[in-house]
Amino acid sequence: MLREPAKVAQWHGWEADDLAAEINEIYFKDTVVEGPDHTSLTVDGGDEFTLRPVPAGTEVSVTRAALDHNSEWAAWDEDITQSWLTFLQQLRFALEHHPHGKRRTAFFSVPGGDGSAIDKLGLGDVPKPGEPYSLTLATGEEISGKVWYRTNHQVGLTVHSYAEHGDGLLIVADQPPIAEIRPDGGSMVIVSTYDLGAHRLEEIRNSWDSWRAENYPTSDPVH
Repeated sequence: MLREPAKVAQWHGWEADDLAAEINEIYFKDTVVEGPDHTSLTVDGGDEFTLRPVPAGTEVSVTRAALDHNSEWAAWDEDITQSWLTFLQQLRFALEHHPHGKRRTAFFSVPGGDGSAIDKLGLGDVPKPGEPYSLTLATGEEISGKVWYRTNHQVGLTVHSYAEHGDGLLIVADQPPIAEIRPDGGSMVIVSTYDLGAHRLEEIRNSWDSWRAENYPTSDPVH
């Protein structure tokens, strides 16, 4: 899942025209260093993946490179940290639920300044990770499954109706402010589905896009 581009695409980011180029830039440039025992990978930029066997399987962690305050990426540091958290949760989900599956995604981001999208969607009080839930999103969609993870800024839920067999994954993440680019912060939504027909996938995307357009009319459509 770390050394084959097609497999990295099943957990890194979301479907986009530039996803393959982004994956190649981060994980497969000449500057990427793989440890001699194949249990570590230092990607372009210095962040290091480490794999460690644990009783339940394999633990994957990312250690961030030291922050260079003079770097053009300094303002993005917290955003990158939050993105790694999102992507590692997608990796864990892919490995545990769909190790041989191919995901289809719906993604959008919205500006901040008007409260958390997590709260707006009705996800602020979901149970603890691992516990079942059943709720009606602010989109009007009824979903159920288990809480995959929760942090101060992100919520991940497995969703029965997002996969033909098993579950799909919904992640809603509030994003930190970035001066001159995202001064009020924002939020993003990633829906990962598996083996759904084109009609059902379009229904899901349209439901999310209707909510986005009503609540964040200046944001870009779901894709």
